[in-house]
Amino acid sequence: MTNYLEVTNLSKSFDSFQLHNISFTLPKGYIMGLIGPNGSGKTTTIKLILNMLGRTGGTVKVMGLDNITEEQKVKSELGVVFDTNYFSDDWKVSQVEKSISVFYPNWNRQKFADMLRKFHIAPTKKVKELSKGMQMKLMLACAFSYDAKLLILDEPTSGLDPVSRDELLKILSEYIEDGEHSVLFSTHITGDLERAADYITYISYGELFFTGSKDDFVDIFRIVKGGIEELSDDLKTQPLPAKAGRFGLLLKQPKVCTLKVISYPFLLPYLKVIGIALLLQILILNVRFDYFIRHISTARYKISPCP
Repeated sequence: MTNYLEVTNLSKSFDSFQLHNISFTLPKGYIMGLIGPNGSGKTTTIKLILNMLGRTGGTVKVMGLDNITEEQKVKSELGVVFDTNYFSDDWKVSQVEKSISVFYPNWNRQKFADMLRKFHIAPTKKVKELSKGMQMKLMLACAFSYDAKLLILDEPTSGLDPVSRDELLKILSEYIEDGEHSVLFSTHITGDLERAADYITYISYGELFFTGSKDDFVDIFRIVKGGIEELSDDLKTQPLPAKAGRFGLLLKQPKVCTLKVISYPFLLPYLKVIGIALLLQILILNVRFDYFIRHISTARYKISPCP
């Protein structure tokens, strides 16, 4: 499998924060979500990939090219979308093309015009007259016009209304359909990951918590919830963190959950896979589990045997 992005032992030291030995790979033709709590190092990681910050250690390769020694070639294959517009507010859309296209020898003017029509962006409008969602589409139109093989987005759906967010996720899914393009996007919106991501890299306060497929990420967690009366007699004799005759556990298999809860091996036959959106809400938002467990649907997460 060809990797479009290879990050190996990437590190960056600040006075009050350290990004420590982050490693992950993004295969050709897939979407990866870069996730973690605020201040965990997601944007720092993206800036290091783009060589916008000097790194303390590690390597980054884009399509097999080193992101420092072959920076110009690397950036000709990258499309970048930040959560804020990086064009001059007073530029007209037509001026955006004139200013950006000179940096990309393979710029396709017809493709840019087609993208503007598809996204319903008038060439005569000024950038500042576009909504945030339309500015995002303009940045994507530019990336598509020189056929960027790897698209990197930093919090692209932040601040977008639900309709615009759905449109963006659809655009990204269409972008990788031919198997020749990949996407790395950071987000804290769990629903985006559930809908669009094939792979997940989770960074927690500068440390790599997980990297791998979305299915593998979900599979290492189990949720147990129910009433004491639902347990067999032998399980009732085991110590449980129960209140008012009920219990709830989030377990990371096979050992201790990194976040909070001790694993109870005797409950394994009663475990059920947790949905990724709810799991990520616990992880990213640091929701207290004893609070969370009282507010999820009892019917959906009732104890049941593993398949």
